[in-house]
Amino acid sequence: MTFSKYIDADILHKFEYRDYGHALEILHESFSEEWNEIQECLRKLKLTVQDISRAGGNESPIPKKFDDVLYPYGWREIRISGDLIVKKYPRQIAQRRGRFADKPFETALIKGYIDGHNIDFLKNRVAFDLEWNSKDQTFDRDLLAMRTYFDCGLIDCGVIVTRAEELNDIFKEIGIMAKYGASTTWMGKLTYRLDSRRNGGCPILAIGIKKECVEGYERLAAHN
Repeated sequence: MTFSKYIDADILHKFEYRDYGHALEILHESFSEEWNEIQECLRKLKLTVQDISRAGGNESPIPKKFDDVLYPYGWREIRISGDLIVKKYPRQIAQRRGRFADKPFETALIKGYIDGHNIDFLKNRVAFDLEWNSKDQTFDRDLLAMRTYFDCGLIDCGVIVTRAEELNDIFKEIGIMAKYGASTTWMGKLTYRLDSRRNGGCPILAIGIKKECVEGYERLAAHN
């Protein structure tokens, strides 16, 4: 696939891209406004050594960098819940097969059938999640949420941003590799889940943050 057709040239090599289910084509052709806003967010992403040295989770300043760009465009964190109504239709006695009553004789309600599925950012029919340094099982939650939104007809594709493996070189150079273990969220932990189709039928664009997003990465590389 020729990514240069769909991704602006100035951010093409700053990130790693993996396209599943033609998500990139869907974004470019059907949701150009949302895709341009995501690209603008990627364009403005600049990480410092101080940023990446901070703890993960709520202590990290990195998620706020995405909030600051996407919130003014109208992206919002969304959580959905829903009950399932199951209706049982009996076959009409006068018919041997293929004819069922117009009304159910029994209805069952399963409360909370869909519950607790939240996504960091949602706009129109595009979902966007950031996972910088969480436990890698967080990807299972994200993919289940996007799959559920897709199956419910709420989104047409999803985007997940995380760390590219090459950032480990910088982590090692500045002595913080212990903060970023192999069982945390990075592209390798995401792509093997996508390769095994844990996203179901939901198209996903996986984006990895590379060295060029870290200010002074050339100096660090030269020092190494």
